[in-house]
Amino acid sequence: QIHLVESGGGSVQAGGSLRLSCAASGYPESTYCMGWFRQAPGKEREGVARLHTGSLGTWYADSVKGRFTISQDNAQMTLYLQMNSLKPEDTAMYYCAAEVDLSYGTRCSNLKAPNNFRTWGQGTQVTVSS
Repeated sequence: QIHLVESGGGSVQAGGSLRLSCAASGYPESTYCMGWFRQAPGKEREGVARLHTGSLGTWYADSVKGRFTISQDNAQMTLYLQMNSLKPEDTAMYYCAAEVDLSYGTRCSNLKAPNNFRTWGQGTQVTVSS
């Protein structure tokens, strides 16, 4: 069973950058839809970006397009989220998630909701001050 551990969160000023990492282990041979989600206090968890590990297709929430980049390092089985031009509204707990996807990305393109993903990391806090 895949196990996910996030890191890289912290506190930055608006306009700054952070790179989040999600280390995967116990990685049964398959292809996955990998996602970054975030949850601010009092708000529902929302999708930020997704990547299919086979096709390398990527999808982004409108609120982060052009600022965030999702990527993977296959050799180290690590998922990344590069976050640039951070805004106070990006403040949230960020979670990495995984779901088996053998469709070469067709299914991943539609996996927008958190309840589509069965495996989650523990989260890493991102705080952006104005």
